[in-house]
Amino acid sequence: MSTPQTRYSFHVFLSFRGEDTRKNFTDHLYTALINAGIRTFRDDDEIRRGENIESELQKGIQESKISLIVFSKDYASSRWCLDELVNILDRRKKEGHTVLPVFYTVSPEDVENQTGSFSEAFVNHEKRGNAETGEKRKVWMEKMEKWRVALKEVAELEGMCLAKEVDGHEAKFIQKIIKEILKRLNRTVLSVPSYTVGLESRVKDINSWLQDESSEVGIGVICGLGGVGKTTVAKVAYNSNYDRFEGSCFLANVRDISEKHPNGQVYLQKQIFEGILKGRKEKIYNADEGIVKMKDAIGNKKVFIVFDDVDQLDILDSIIGTRDWFYPGSKILITTRCEKLLKAHERHMLFKIKELGDDESLKLFSWYAFAQDHPLEEFKVLSAEAIQHCSGLPLALYDLGDFLSGRDIEIWRSKLQKLEAIPHSKVQKNLEISYKSLDDHDQMLFLLISSFFVGKDKDYVIKILENCDLHPTVGIQNLVDRSLISIDDENKVMMPPLIQDMGKEIIRRESPDDPERLCKLLNQWGLSNYLTENNETDADGGDLPSGHVSEDGLVPAVGPNGAKRPYYQDLPEIAVLPYLGNSLKRRFIGLLSTFPLSGGFKRFFP
Repeated sequence: MSTPQTRYSFHVFLSFRGEDTRKNFTDHLYTALINAGIRTFRDDDEIRRGENIESELQKGIQESKISLIVFSKDYASSRWCLDELVNILDRRKKEGHTVLPVFYTVSPEDVENQTGSFSEAFVNHEKRGNAETGEKRKVWMEKMEKWRVALKEVAELEGMCLAKEVDGHEAKFIQKIIKEILKRLNRTVLSVPSYTVGLESRVKDINSWLQDESSEVGIGVICGLGGVGKTTVAKVAYNSNYDRFEGSCFLANVRDISEKHPNGQVYLQKQIFEGILKGRKEKIYNADEGIVKMKDAIGNKKVFIVFDDVDQLDILDSIIGTRDWFYPGSKILITTRCEKLLKAHERHMLFKIKELGDDESLKLFSWYAFAQDHPLEEFKVLSAEAIQHCSGLPLALYDLGDFLSGRDIEIWRSKLQKLEAIPHSKVQKNLEISYKSLDDHDQMLFLLISSFFVGKDKDYVIKILENCDLHPTVGIQNLVDRSLISIDDENKVMMPPLIQDMGKEIIRRESPDDPERLCKLLNQWGLSNYLTENNETDADGGDLPSGHVSEDGLVPAVGPNGAKRPYYQDLPEIAVLPYLGNSLKRRFIGLLSTFPLSGGFKRFFP
């Protein structure tokens, strides 16, 4: 008869000297443990005010599978830490409890022999003992002897020493500790970035939903801009909760696999089977057969499945069928750029991931650029400038910070100047996925808004564009759904700077032969160039400017000497534009004629 496996409340009990490391190394280590899905007992988190601290610490040790002890210079000066150590090693002797010592700012030899700062600590402990009399003095001296034995014993265990590994780099050292803990826990989890900022608050509501003990089949949608960290948030949520279910699976890059893999649906179905059936492979020859088998697999156990990067709902339908097939209490978590992926009548939780604020952005950027949470003094001004190019996107902050790390100040200045003209290529490629998912009309709508209408009243924008067959009401909603634009409290159309830069870059790339005209167009043209019917008013109630329109309905340009000339004189192709009848429409098309109709733009206006 097999012995029931012990269930622990925590994976790790974290023992450390608070005054030494609470706000630096231990805090970063604790965050990394949590992000890896390792449930960790830390005294300031798990002990409530008013509770018996000593008994709660002993309970924390008993309910943890591994004790992770961080030895720092002042560790031995705390009798709490030393008593904790004795309790941990006592459990190790009796129950085979796993102990991992980490020698942070001390050597194993100092711990074993009580030399260096540990020697000074014991001198002070001895002074305290000598100040006592009688039985109290005897008890104190016996306690000191237990401490010495425990320190010698723990120093002889297989541990990890910062001074002897990864050249003393703390961030790399923490990642090695995580890998060692995972190995000893025998857990398979998903990797997350080495540095993260603000993840705890962004994952909190998702964790609460995953742990709500509801008997309903729950569907959650994580949405947000490309590069904002949706996948990382989903990974952290998965790491923290996957073992609460009878079966679990994280399907990465669903959109990419379904588009490029020869038989993407079957490939994804097989991944689900392997995940929820604990590695057992299932033969599936086509998607229809897979759906039938899927119904049996997910219908008899509580499962947790993450679908990462989904852009079409029919992909999910073709892989897993319907919500009714799932066992009660199962959870499905989806990451997507499209907020309206699920229909309004379908019950689901929506988790919108917002961009990082300036303080969070600076901290994350600094981790990648300087391996610390703040910039070096001589780089403070440039760092503040750098994060403005990233619009709060973790992907952009990583890309730029990693590139600038270790570079001299002239390289920094040159890189930032380049970003004024040419956006991050890696980040732009990621953002363009949302743009390419639009149809031709919505793509043109996006380009026009990014160039001319950011900050303008939504109703005004619709009024201008609805006469140009661009269907702006539904088009603007499509852009909102994909997080490409937003409508603020004042009804103004807003767009993140990186997204606006993407629009300009697309235009520049599709019009390579006339960069000077394009730059002038994108940087200098404003609302005053939109010529409308006389006496029309703008969104703020003022008169909209009017101007001369040539007989053929094209908007004239102002030449170097102040004389006006039609744009089509420079662009003969414009002559083939159809006559559209409506004067407002003709005048707006005149504005569009400033775009060279080469490359990608020919498909918009034949």
